[in-house]
Amino acid sequence: MEIVYVYVKKRSEFGKQCNFSDRQAELNIDIPPNPQLAEQFMERNPADKGIQCSVSMSEHEANTERFEMETRGVNHIEGGWPKDVNPLELEQTIRFRKKVEKDENYMNAVMQLGSIMEHCIKQNNAIDIYQEYFDDEEMVEVTEEAPSAKTINVFRDPQEIKRSATHLSWHPDGNRKLAVAYSCLNFQRAPEGMSYESYIWDLENPNKPEIVLKPSSPLVTLEYNPKDSHVLLGGCYNGQIACWDTRKGSVVAELSTIEFSHRDPVYGSIWLQSKTGTECFSASTDGQVMWWDIRKLSEPTEVMIMDISRKEQLENALGAISLEFESTLPTKFMVGTEQGIVISCNRKAKTSAEKIVCTFSGHHGPIYALQRNPFYPKNFLTVGDWTARIWSEDSRESSIMWTKYHMAYLTDGAWSPMRPAVFFTTKMDGTLDIWDFVFKQCDPALSLKLCDEALFCLRVQDNGCFIACGSQLGTTTLLEVSSGLYTLQRNEKNTASSIFERETRREKILEARHREMRLKEKSKTEAKEDELREEVPSVNLEELVAKAEEEFFSIVFTELKKKEAAALKPKPQKQQKMEGDEEEEEEEGEDEEEEETPT
Repeated sequence: MEIVYVYVKKRSEFGKQCNFSDRQAELNIDIPPNPQLAEQFMERNPADKGIQCSVSMSEHEANTERFEMETRGVNHIEGGWPKDVNPLELEQTIRFRKKVEKDENYMNAVMQLGSIMEHCIKQNNAIDIYQEYFDDEEMVEVTEEAPSAKTINVFRDPQEIKRSATHLSWHPDGNRKLAVAYSCLNFQRAPEGMSYESYIWDLENPNKPEIVLKPSSPLVTLEYNPKDSHVLLGGCYNGQIACWDTRKGSVVAELSTIEFSHRDPVYGSIWLQSKTGTECFSASTDGQVMWWDIRKLSEPTEVMIMDISRKEQLENALGAISLEFESTLPTKFMVGTEQGIVISCNRKAKTSAEKIVCTFSGHHGPIYALQRNPFYPKNFLTVGDWTARIWSEDSRESSIMWTKYHMAYLTDGAWSPMRPAVFFTTKMDGTLDIWDFVFKQCDPALSLKLCDEALFCLRVQDNGCFIACGSQLGTTTLLEVSSGLYTLQRNEKNTASSIFERETRREKILEARHREMRLKEKSKTEAKEDELREEVPSVNLEELVAKAEEEFFSIVFTELKKKEAAALKPKPQKQQKMEGDEEEEEEEGEDEEEEETPT
């Protein structure tokens, strides 16, 4: 194929036009040879020169234009009716069907197709080609492959003013789409002109989002409905709850009224396992958990205040920043708060005070992630401050396992849905840590630096193979982990269970020991206080005054007696004379004082 590139240039840019004409040859200059210069040259004989036998080649590269794909939906409406039949009229359609069913050609076609379909149905009933014969068997081969991960795709925020990717949600059917919520969580620091849009991305097309969601306020959370993949639930920055139906476009389908919504950003929203598939609940830093039905979003169906003093006072409520709900425990849910406390709740309790079952305290700051282990729901993971902690519901005073204190703040975490001993955490320095505490407990099994900015959120696909991580600048990175990190290992369930049980027993023993030491200290302090009470009698002020007066007068009387005894003793003559002179001087002094004293 001949490649031709046409250069286009204006005539004015070529300069003055060149005119050529024929004429005789002219000699402008003639320089004769200089013999002195010839003597300075040295003749090289023989002369070596390297030559290349092969043909000289040149390399050329060409960058083709980017091919952008666009997906468009088509709404199929029932057709094929004759022009004289209105498909909306039931009588006309029934009459036309009866007419066609009586046609011999129709009957022959149905008979021919019936025999073919019967043969296919018998084949399907005879053998299931998709049957998994060894589905119940556990994986017996332990993979020797070192833990690794590779970047599959990167989805960047298409807006010029970048926002943080605050929440991720996988499409429930096939996991071929990813919903990303974008928002700026810096209080009153949102840049002017910032877009409120959030997007649904197709994993195979990172150039352009498949669907644009247009809320009234930036979205902090976004969740697919597990029963209806066309419906999404969003929690807004202004506290409202929004609902979308992708079949109806980008505009919000249902929106809660702001008077009955949260007062702070909605940091957690989860769909409930209900028959209708329309119930959900949300949590916010205003200290409230609200239950909703998307068929009527005007007001919540139920409100619960996160006041651990059980007085139901909103000013004492703890701000909720993460939610956890396990479908196998339909009445229980857990809330992670800004104060580092996990609150375990029971929705079906008789009184509002009984709805708060217990609390778990162990973090120094907000709990950004809270999730039960998919294999052992009694154990749950929390991520906050500089550590990730694993808890057991049987041990409330302390976590049973925890990571080391990192240099960077932790922002999110999640369990692997396929392996009970693997979980993932993200950090403020842009690092993704993959932990496997069966393999290693002190350090992560794999640590990946995904970007320079902070990672804000992560979400693991249902098969555990893909991980999506959202960053502060709105970049969502899609990773594929090695098979060893999502393939169940030999006896891993038993090993993880034994580790959880062992650590729970250890914590219970330590708790009992600490309790015993506290009781001993308390009994010692009480005994000391009793001794002090016995040593110090009851103080009577009158008795003390009488005793003091008695001691004072006794000292005075003894001194007087001593002076009297000294006066009765015989004195020497010289000493008596001196004393007499002193007495005279004293008397004279007294007379002078009497004269000076006015009458």
